[in-house]
Amino acid sequence: MRYAVVIEQAQGNYSAYVPDLPGCVATGSTVEDVEREIREAIEFHLCGLREEGLGVPAPSSRVEYVDVVASPE
Repeated sequence: MRYAVVIEQAQGNYSAYVPDLPGCVATGSTVEDVEREIREAIEFHLCGLREEGLGVPAPSSRVEYVDVVASPE
């Protein structure tokens, strides 16, 4: 499965979350760290859902970048 992941720069580290998996979050000191941690968090999250007999949600979020012209202030 391929889930969309949002990575944000926080104060002193990076954080990540998965819109299709509420509560699935991770942090890391670098982008590479947080990418590794969120992969592990997704696997753990999905395993927990299966153990609880809950369905695994199919990925449905899309990520797009939109170009805009910034107006001067």
